[in-house]
Amino acid sequence: MSKEVSYVWYASYGSNLSRDRFLCYIKGGQPRGSEKREVGCRDKSLPITETTYIMRYPLYFAKESKRWQKQGVAFIGLSKDEQFSTYSRKYLITEEQFMDVVKQENNGATINIDLEELMKSGYKTLRASWYGTILFLGEVDGYPVLTFTADWDLDVPFNTPSKEYLSMIIHGLKSTLSLENTEILHYLITKPGIDGHYTTASLTKIIEEV
Repeated sequence: MSKEVSYVWYASYGSNLSRDRFLCYIKGGQPRGSEKREVGCRDKSLPITETTYIMRYPLYFAKESKRWQKQGVAFIGLSKDEQFSTYSRKYLITEEQFMDVVKQENNGATINIDLEELMKSGYKTLRASWYGTILFLGEVDGYPVLTFTADWDLDVPFNTPSKEYLSMIIHGLKSTLSLENTEILHYLITKPGIDGHYTTASLTKIIEEV
């Protein structure tokens, strides 16, 4: 008897807003602008479906990523607050695929998730790493919506993302979420790590070039 396949929504943000970039985690490959080639999932089936999803958690940029020019990358805070509207794209994938995506975001470390326990607690840190905390965002169409972030919440120095990383996010906001240039500018310019580091003119230039 074959094992029943369980599905979850993976709510992506940051560079994974770009479908092309996210599919490198599914199929394997090196995303444009990234300095690392991804191995992909064991099951390379494409998502069953996908749609835009608004997360009521704050988006910020921190740390120095080797993948992205040793500059800041995107995280979300752990506390839900209706004042925040963070754009994400949710993909309906298998639970195994989600685990494999988390594994790739954690440099190959295997992480096991107890979904029932996670849904009761809201979030759980499975590894003391940048993306080792799994966050349960709710349910849509009977499937849990999951994402991952860091366990330090907002208690960390913010850091500016590189032009290449921002371009990948902007590509996702344009091609996957169909946002206009002015919407993208207003959305990004106030985010911690971008605010005060990119001017309206410099960010507009990047947006127009994508």
